[in-house]
Amino acid sequence: MYTVPSEGGKATVRFGGDGVCLISAVPNQGFTVRTEQSAPQTLAVTFEASRHRSEITATTQPQSRADVREVSW
Repeated sequence: MYTVPSEGGKATVRFGGDGVCLISAVPNQGFTVRTEQSAPQTLAVTFEASRHRSEITATTQPQSRADVREVSW
């Protein structure tokens, strides 16, 4: 398992041979959370508030990794 912290919250995922699986997504105060998994190999978790968005993408292709993108306006 791998926990990915961001400004909007933290997501815990598990990487496996069949893809990536969401274990938990906990938003920080003032943020909402949305998850999307269009394929077993890629998972997106978005934490959103009125002036900030944290996007976490976890994938097993071409290798297991998780990236965070922070956007403020």
